[in-house]
Amino acid sequence: MLGFSRSSAYYQAPSERDQVDLDELQEILSILEAIPFYGYRKVAQEMKKQGTDTSAKRVRRIMRKFGLKAIFAKPDTSRGRKEHKKYPYLLSGKVIRHPNQAWASDITYLRLPGGHVYLVVILDLYSRKVLSWRLSNSMKTDFCIEALMEALDRYGSPAIFNTDQGSQFTSEVFTSILNEHNIQISMDGKGRALDNIYVERLWRSLKYEDIYIKSYETMTDLKFGLNRYFHFYNTMRFHQSLGYQVPDEKYQSFQDNHQEVATAA
Repeated sequence: MLGFSRSSAYYQAPSERDQVDLDELQEILSILEAIPFYGYRKVAQEMKKQGTDTSAKRVRRIMRKFGLKAIFAKPDTSRGRKEHKKYPYLLSGKVIRHPNQAWASDITYLRLPGGHVYLVVILDLYSRKVLSWRLSNSMKTDFCIEALMEALDRYGSPAIFNTDQGSQFTSEVFTSILNEHNIQISMDGKGRALDNIYVERLWRSLKYEDIYIKSYETMTDLKFGLNRYFHFYNTMRFHQSLGYQVPDEKYQSFQDNHQEVATAA
């Protein structure tokens, strides 16, 4: 009369396979709690290290079944506005020969217990030096403008400024500042994340070397930690691509050599 089968009302005990999945799920959860950026392959290796005989394929199946992912996916920080003017990408094939020839900027998100906050940096592409940064709990354009103005005040104007096509960077108020300083505006091609590869590498270094390890609880702690990390990044962290120089040395050594040549002339 109620329209369903009587057999569906009987209790069904979990199968042996389901129980094994649940047992291994607990191990996977404990690993991801300690190392949240591990994907299924590294989780499988860690489980083997701890004595569980499993495979990467099996770990992937269990993680998919229960909706578990490594911390890689992020909110859309590059959403554009159709009414904003877009500019061509100017760095394709270009050799960066000196500081302030080209800067780049990007926004990433950082996770706090109360939600996400957003970080923008201005990066000199020749030296990889972080010129300025700002943290915000919203995606308004203001914090990007503050970072840009600080970099311009401290280091002068670059020849080229590259960003993605996010609405913060394509807004009239942001691009007008670049135009006022006679800076060529360059923007990544749509869907081409590698156009801004140096900033992407910075995000990876920051998150793996500091954010995931420190697990900041408050905005104040995060700001203090970012200030400490970027000081380390600029003044102490060796870069293989820079011949094991640090960004400050790379930036300043060119300036010093250029000044010596000018003085001798």
